[in-house]
Amino acid sequence: MDRKLKHLDFIQGVINRLSTNSFLLKGWSVVLIAALFALSANNSNVKFVLLAYFPAVAFWALDGYFLSLERGYRKLYDKVRSLKPDEIDFSMDTKEVHSGPHKWASAFLSKTLIVFHGALIGAVIIVMFIQM
Repeated sequence: MDRKLKHLDFIQGVINRLSTNSFLLKGWSVVLIAALFALSANNSNVKFVLLAYFPAVAFWALDGYFLSLERGYRKLYDKVRSLKPDEIDFSMDTKEVHSGPHKWASAFLSKTLIVFHGALIGAVIIVMFIQM
């Protein structure tokens, strides 16, 4: 049973790191876009607002990647949870439980990411129209 608990701890550690990375990424996204807004207001140059689209989309894509990985490790956690203690092999490979080309796309288009990153892109659009 100790082997099983240790393996579950390993998987939970990865899940915690991925969720922390996602949280930090959201913070950096807001800070960087706000800084570009400040530059565009200071110089009255709409090009800085247009530049804000790149980090907004890039951070959305990275956040989708982290969410996709997190989902895979959650499925692995669920699989290991149901294994017998003597079947534990300490594998951290999620391909058995989480595969397919659509996994990143479904994470990228998840409701929570659409709301957060969509709001940021919406703010970029609004600021762009205000400054024109």
